[in-house]
Amino acid sequence: MPSYPELDRAFEELAQQSDLYRPTSFWEEASLRIASEIRTRGIEPFRSLPTALSFFVPTYGFPGNSFTPALMDAVRGLIETSFVDAKKPKLALSEFIDGQANAFADYRVLCASDSRAQLPFLHRFSESTLGEPVEQYEFEGRRFSRSALNYLLGLAFLKRHLNGDVPRTVLEIGGGFASLGEVLSASGIDGIRYIDVDIPPTSFAASYYLSGALGSDKVRSPETIAADASIEIDRLPPATVLHSWQIERLRGTIDLFVNFISFQEMEPAVVKNYLAHVHRLSPRWILLRNMREGKQVRSKANAFGVETPIVSEDYIDMLAGYRLVDRNVVPFGYRTVDGFHSELLLFQHGERMTAKVSDVQ
Repeated sequence: MPSYPELDRAFEELAQQSDLYRPTSFWEEASLRIASEIRTRGIEPFRSLPTALSFFVPTYGFPGNSFTPALMDAVRGLIETSFVDAKKPKLALSEFIDGQANAFADYRVLCASDSRAQLPFLHRFSESTLGEPVEQYEFEGRRFSRSALNYLLGLAFLKRHLNGDVPRTVLEIGGGFASLGEVLSASGIDGIRYIDVDIPPTSFAASYYLSGALGSDKVRSPETIAADASIEIDRLPPATVLHSWQIERLRGTIDLFVNFISFQEMEPAVVKNYLAHVHRLSPRWILLRNMREGKQVRSKANAFGVETPIVSEDYIDMLAGYRLVDRNVVPFGYRTVDGFHSELLLFQHGERMTAKVSDVQ
């Protein structure tokens, strides 16, 4: 069985932290399951571990499409028996079930919306195969996962408003396996610096992924941070991963703060605390993607939920001193088949004003 003493130490330190930095109800059990799977199977295949796929490695196909493996096998069997001599419908249904059709739809939005002449460059990116992903698509010779395309679409949305104000220091909270850091590393921005703050074991997976994708000489991991020492942002390497509680020791300023999909999985007090630290670091831009209606409530029937959902208007209220510049679901976010909206919110430092709404409903 693999041994990961740095992961063990991280959980020991986590147990000593305030509830503001510990897993909330949505993640409490999941974090323990993921750590157990890593200790059993190793970190190398973390992008194919069952619990990771349900929590921080998003997919277009299973389990992201909510089809059970049995249902998917049944549909594939139906395809094989019903379209024996009809190649085109067989391919179309297969791409739908496997998620490739939806992935290509997102890729087309990216190509149509991105200006290749402006930083950050998004057209150069091709994703690493580290972590043994169960789902990765190749379009025009470049590799993409759902995580990567989520971030690429978010950055394309952001680029429409930058007007040359290119962010060079980017902080993310709850970055999963730090896909954004890999995207930014290929963006062509001189002196780009990415900082990811997360709970164990995702912080452990992020360190592993960035070290392999970018090179260990370009990445600082949380266990290398001296206890109680200030963390000076302008002295950090191109990529840094911190444990949740280490955000208190960050000193300096950032240009852009990003949160994609993880604030909706936290409780309001936890989000408010994180945003207080973000405010302290004075970003010019804040880019959020979270469920407009809030996450599902935890119940006996649904163990993975939150105690108190946070809706889009709550984020707006929490960000005093920032104006909402734009909000979008289609095409840059996502609308689910059952009517929920994964919404992008873009804020800029300054007085509040009415937001431009670029949704196509």
